[in-house]
Amino acid sequence: MSFEHEPVLLAETIELLAPRPGEIVVDCTLGGGGHTRAIWRAMQGKGRLIAIDQDIAAISHAQASLPREITVVHDNFRNLRSILMALEIKEVHRILFDLGVSSPQLDEAERGFSYQQDAPLDMRMNTHTEITAAHLVNVLPQEELSRILWEFGEERWAKRIAEFIVMHRTEQGPISTTGQLVDIVKRAIPAGARREGPHPAKRTFQALRIAVNNELDHLASALEQAIDLLAPGGRVAVITFHSLEDRIVKQVFRQREKGCVCPPQLPICVCGQQPTLEIITKKPVVPSNQERDRNPRSRSAKLRVAERR
Repeated sequence: MSFEHEPVLLAETIELLAPRPGEIVVDCTLGGGGHTRAIWRAMQGKGRLIAIDQDIAAISHAQASLPREITVVHDNFRNLRSILMALEIKEVHRILFDLGVSSPQLDEAERGFSYQQDAPLDMRMNTHTEITAAHLVNVLPQEELSRILWEFGEERWAKRIAEFIVMHRTEQGPISTTGQLVDIVKRAIPAGARREGPHPAKRTFQALRIAVNNELDHLASALEQAIDLLAPGGRVAVITFHSLEDRIVKQVFRQREKGCVCPPQLPICVCGQQPTLEIITKKPVVPSNQERDRNPRSRSAKLRVAERR
């Protein structure tokens, strides 16, 4: 598989992350390596750059194509603190998270991320883990499936889709391919609701991918670790692609900028928590019209950046 991938918001990310020669920088989501290469160029090849990814295909491609001075780590960014501890790094200057599914992952049919191609219903970022999307749709109770589709996909037809999934597996056997799932979703959503908006299966596939990879829990934990690992004046940048991710980033940034977690009715702070961040992007940075036209997969991207006090 070719791992060519157009990085989203590349110029804006490099400008706001502002990596410099001699610094220690972490790219928590290597993917196709586009952001990683741009960061290394901005560092002028001087300093320490660590690139992390849980996808073995991304790691294999990176080891063959990135400058050998870049440290590539096959792991999940939820383990950021332990990864850096193993490398004997106590603090870093810049940290980037690009949370999008890369184009190669979407385009490689057998990964099962895409509702546009018929393939095994997989959706694992790390193919060494056990739980797949097929496991979820064939094993989970209807109520749990409905919850996942509603909470992670913000799917208004979650209950009906979950009902149709359970009906199919009960009457016709296991659901094993993306094509089967797309057909079930299309039958579950009324025809009138399918005529407008994105592909009818988009939200279902998003929800299952998030659930399979436990993405939201990992994001909140990794962000907290990243902020604690930043040197004073260091920056963390996060590119999100849907509202659930963006909400988590916004909440974590705002809380760490505020510091105090005392109830508002208390006259004075008793928790003692001090602000640790300054938010650089008061509003998220979004792709230009030109980038959205050139790369439709960038249209939902948002970039938020904060600096360690």
